[in-house]
Amino acid sequence: MRRIILIPLLLQLTFVSQAQKPIESDRSLDSIVVISYLNQNAIRPLPGVHGTFLYSGKKTETIDLSYIPADISNKTGRQVFAKIPGVFVYDMDGAGNQVNISTRGLDPHRGWEFNVRKDGIITNSDMYGYPASHYSMPLESTARIELVRGTGSLQYGAQFGGMLNYVTKQGDTSRAFGFENITTVGSFNLLSTYNAVGGKAGKWKYYAYFYNKSRDGFRKNEHTSADAQSIVVNYEPTKRFMMRMEWARSTYRYRIPGGLTDSMFHVDPTQATRSRNYFSPDIHVPSLTFNWQAVPNLKLQFTLSAVLGRRNSVLFDKPTNVLDTINHATFDYNNRQVDIDRFNSYTAELRLLNEFSLGKVVSTLAAGVQYMNNDLHRTQLGKGTTGSDFDLTLVDPTWGRDVHLKTKNIALYAENKFQLLENLSFNVGGRVEIGKTDLDGIITYYPDEQLPVRIRHQFPLLGFNISYKPNNNSELYGGCSQAYHPMLFKDLIPGSLFEKVDSNIKDAKGYNAELGWRGAWKFLRWDVTGFLLNYRNRFGTLAGTDVSGNFYTYRTNIGNSISTGGEILVQADWYLSRKLGISLFTSTALMNARYKNATIKSGNNNVNIDGNKVESAPGIITRNGGTIRYKQVSFSALYSYTGESFADALNTVTPPRATGAVGIVPAYGILDFNFVLRYSRALEARVNINNVTDKKYFTKRPSFYPGPGVWPSDGRNFSVSLAVRM
Repeated sequence: MRRIILIPLLLQLTFVSQAQKPIESDRSLDSIVVISYLNQNAIRPLPGVHGTFLYSGKKTETIDLSYIPADISNKTGRQVFAKIPGVFVYDMDGAGNQVNISTRGLDPHRGWEFNVRKDGIITNSDMYGYPASHYSMPLESTARIELVRGTGSLQYGAQFGGMLNYVTKQGDTSRAFGFENITTVGSFNLLSTYNAVGGKAGKWKYYAYFYNKSRDGFRKNEHTSADAQSIVVNYEPTKRFMMRMEWARSTYRYRIPGGLTDSMFHVDPTQATRSRNYFSPDIHVPSLTFNWQAVPNLKLQFTLSAVLGRRNSVLFDKPTNVLDTINHATFDYNNRQVDIDRFNSYTAELRLLNEFSLGKVVSTLAAGVQYMNNDLHRTQLGKGTTGSDFDLTLVDPTWGRDVHLKTKNIALYAENKFQLLENLSFNVGGRVEIGKTDLDGIITYYPDEQLPVRIRHQFPLLGFNISYKPNNNSELYGGCSQAYHPMLFKDLIPGSLFEKVDSNIKDAKGYNAELGWRGAWKFLRWDVTGFLLNYRNRFGTLAGTDVSGNFYTYRTNIGNSISTGGEILVQADWYLSRKLGISLFTSTALMNARYKNATIKSGNNNVNIDGNKVESAPGIITRNGGTIRYKQVSFSALYSYTGESFADALNTVTPPRATGAVGIVPAYGILDFNFVLRYSRALEARVNINNVTDKKYFTKRPSFYPGPGVWPSDGRNFSVSLAVRM
């Protein structure tokens, strides 16, 4: 049965590792929902042992989406991740289409520095060819978000950013059928509806949802239409064995308004330079998972999953200063460019968690093997129609690029936790990545003898973590783990005849190191961390000349970067009565991310950029807010400030007038309000007012998709949501 426990007092943090106890095999409740009306939006670390993973000694955070004061429908990143210090949010292609974030000076493009998962299933489109996560689940379906920083790379995958896991809601296990509807309306003709059913019948549990959204944009010619569906079925014939079958899909079509120059942005950030540009991914994520409690102290998990689908775009893909107008010679628009990526990524993973003793030392071992087989079929530079609608038709059947990037990779990993003392544990582990990538196909402007390309990956990665708990309410933690970033499709494919790829180009590699202190004392909670991220063999371009003296661009490793800084979260909760509470917090990160021993192309020359700042790595990101709660009503305010950053490694200050492709990204501060009325568990209303002061700002000057230039973020807007649960 399900119990709902109402706790109107401060919920104290406890950092007692589950590894100190035998793995439960006795009967237990299906679920326990803990609700504190006066303390509902605290960020908590993951337990030291969770499922078949070890988190002890690592920087981990959990966001409970049920109660955070955030615009869920529009996936407003600064609100969703408000209490995760240092999260850089990149507003790229329409509110609510994707979550684009990074930490510690990494690239935020579609979160591709993270191992992105849904319920533990990988959703990155191609981990070795194009790891961007085009799968975009509605946050209305998400119960919580789990974030494990880079020192979790040994168990999850070798990404520098770590792991980002979206855990979906489950059906009400106290009855056979339950229903939830969340309807949202708002600015720019926003209308979204989320409908879910779930429940339990005997040994079967299920949950399914359907989501639809339509929204014009803050800018002219901007529009999004999105759909998502999912169905999960769990079969549990015994207390020791469970099978989970899941299929999930997301798709959206985004009409892209085009980039602006700086002068255009200052005159009117709502204007558009494009009306015929579209982007539309359609992604399916099927999976099958088996969990088996073999013996009381041994858990096994076997997972089969895939990421299947397409990334479609049709664009008039020219710089901002090239207008998309009628061609006077043809009395029609110019032909657009069609690009289609077809994803075929398959993963099989076997994991185990075993608790055992070595003398008087209790140990917990997490180990496994992961096999990935990917075939990314990329067709680009297709000659599209002169029309204005979303149309992927080619008027010439020949693609400019028609290539396959096939990757086979096997990873073996193991991490062991040694419980040295009752309050002291030490983890040590390793991961071995062995694989190869084959690039073959046709590039019309490139010599045939330059293809195919064969690349082998072989990386041993090591790491350790330590956890010391002087009492039940605080923990000192720290560790260091190696990581690497494989060469992506865009790093291996030359952009033109005048570009060459270094045949000896190497995967990027490095490590994450961190040291932190988290805990709770009376009305305070805190988590303070210092970090160092060493990123070697970064990818970039150099200038070169061939034997005939002809100039060309050379894609290769350009050097290293080091990011150092601190991440601070402090929250205070005061309870003036059983009905009235006040909560204040600050979530602040200070960072210094700079290039080391690096050189990059500038014009026809190569320039030393040692000491330059890394792109999209502000020196400060701080979010500060508060919530007042009275009974079931709450009001929250959030002020988010992001310092200035550079758009290129050359640290160009003054943007070119023609395109706005590089230059400073100015600092910006945004104020948001949120109102919530929880009439009962079955009925809830939310009102979000975003960017209250109507600040004009942008977050990044992209160097590739959706095109170089200024991409304004949304001005003042609102949304109203009503949730009904039966």
